[in-house]
Amino acid sequence: MLTRPDRTLATALKDLEACLEKTYELYHYLLRLPVELTHIQEMRLDEARNKYMPTEEELNPNMKFVNNRLVKALAENEQLEQFAQEHNVTWNDDPILERLMLDKILKSDLYNEYMADDEDNVTADSLLWQQLMKQIILPDENMADAVEQRSLFWTEDDMDLLGQFVCKTFKRLAEGADDAILPMFKDEEDSGFGKDLFAAAVTLMPESNALIDELLQESRWDKDRIVLMDRIIMCTALAELRTFDKIPAAVTLNEYIELAKNFSTAASGKFVNGILNNAVKQLRKDGVIFKQ
Repeated sequence: MLTRPDRTLATALKDLEACLEKTYELYHYLLRLPVELTHIQEMRLDEARNKYMPTEEELNPNMKFVNNRLVKALAENEQLEQFAQEHNVTWNDDPILERLMLDKILKSDLYNEYMADDEDNVTADSLLWQQLMKQIILPDENMADAVEQRSLFWTEDDMDLLGQFVCKTFKRLAEGADDAILPMFKDEEDSGFGKDLFAAAVTLMPESNALIDELLQESRWDKDRIVLMDRIIMCTALAELRTFDKIPAAVTLNEYIELAKNFSTAASGKFVNGILNNAVKQLRKDGVIFKQ
């Protein structure tokens, strides 16, 4: 029978797995958006063409946007379609958001410049949606609110990170790559890394906190003034240093210092850098780690 701490860890690991699965789902939601927005615009053009007494422009609209080759590749990708069907990935249940996003795109300089440009190829088509994703969609407050309402696991930070993966996917699709759609995990080792690191961070947390407090005292820092995020980042870094022998210490330090800069306070990068460097020296001195 599991002890209470083990049950807590097991529950946390399940939550972590659910979080990773939902993050991958958000990646698919963002990939789906160009397809559904383009379909709406195509229906609008069709309705205008078939209305009573359409104008010449309505009868012969510029079809460059709706004929975008990247969107066609997304719509015809069997892997994306299968995932969308299995996980009900669609924005059609939020027509107001779709209308707002499409209208914002159609009014943008990016759209107007694209429509007026004589360059007509898959590279230009892909570049349009990369720019729309970065400059119009991801920064939009309505989109951020909609994403957070869909899942407790989704945050603005997830949007920024996944936006990079989505744009990479757009580029790879334009290049005709067979593996353009990113898998949830790179390989089996990658699949287990997050869970192993999380478990190690929780298990080693008392020792990590004791080392951090010792180094804070030596540096004359008041441990009660340390923000929680800095402590979490440092405990996780120490767990990685002690548990994953194949990861060089310098790589671990650089990654977690960057995490502190991006996800904590303005001074966190410098602070975490100092503490972790001293921690590595102490762990080597104590014979806990030997890697460079």
